[in-house]
Amino acid sequence: MTLQSRNQDSKAEEPWQLAMFRKGLKKRLRLKALKALLDPIACDERCLLLTCGDNNGAMNHFLRELGGKWSWADLEDHSIAEMSALLGEQVVHAAEDVIPFANSAFDRIVVIDVHEHVDDPRIVNAELARILKPGAQMIITTPNGNEKKLAVRIKNLVGMSKEAYGHKRIGLTADEIEALMRGDGIHPRNTTWFSYFFTEMLELTINFMYVKVLRKDDHGQGVQTQAHYHEDDHDHAEIAPATAEQLRKVKTSYRIYTLIFPVYWVLSQLDRLVPFKEGYCVVVEGTRKA
Repeated sequence: MTLQSRNQDSKAEEPWQLAMFRKGLKKRLRLKALKALLDPIACDERCLLLTCGDNNGAMNHFLRELGGKWSWADLEDHSIAEMSALLGEQVVHAAEDVIPFANSAFDRIVVIDVHEHVDDPRIVNAELARILKPGAQMIITTPNGNEKKLAVRIKNLVGMSKEAYGHKRIGLTADEIEALMRGDGIHPRNTTWFSYFFTEMLELTINFMYVKVLRKDDHGQGVQTQAHYHEDDHDHAEIAPATAEQLRKVKTSYRIYTLIFPVYWVLSQLDRLVPFKEGYCVVVEGTRKA
């Protein structure tokens, strides 16, 4: 077998979650921001990633490559089985008021887009502080909660409001995240942003196409953006395929997107021209007081 054919076979065997991740603009930006704040991780450090339904396991895979001993938890259960299969490890189903780990269990906690999904961010934040060791690191990412930003207003105009994303609120501002941290004895140290206007608009076209065009029910109508659950479950909305079956149903459109992705990536670089400091995604890093 030639080197070229081996490389082709390796690429063909790549899990669908990782292949999708490589074609995601904001996912790659988020990973870059997290790497800058996490590096280095000692091999014996215990780390946790908490997500909320819009995770297929790819982010977990790439964070695990940074080192440490990782645990995984998600507030939704619809993709946990496939996440666990990808990782070869258990992904825990958590609740916003019960994250099933011991007090002071972790040296690092990464929380990706959770606080905007829950009824009361203070509850989940208190649980996160409980399982964080004194002196240990917490990183929280959320969409920017500033409703006046132009891309947010455009999303609302085209029907991609917070409900379409399964959010209880647009997001949280940096000040709101920092205040939550301080309330639980966590000292904010670094605040950064990623994803500016052009990336947001490009991502909007992808999400709009999936929600409003590709996801059809048996009668040819756009499906409801809120899934039906028992009252004690979290509502969630799917703005992109979260399971292999969902991806299979839109495979033709996804193949087209993979072909045009290089164009999307080039256009996203126009963000460099945006003069504003605050982007559409917030990252706050802090440490729990000893």
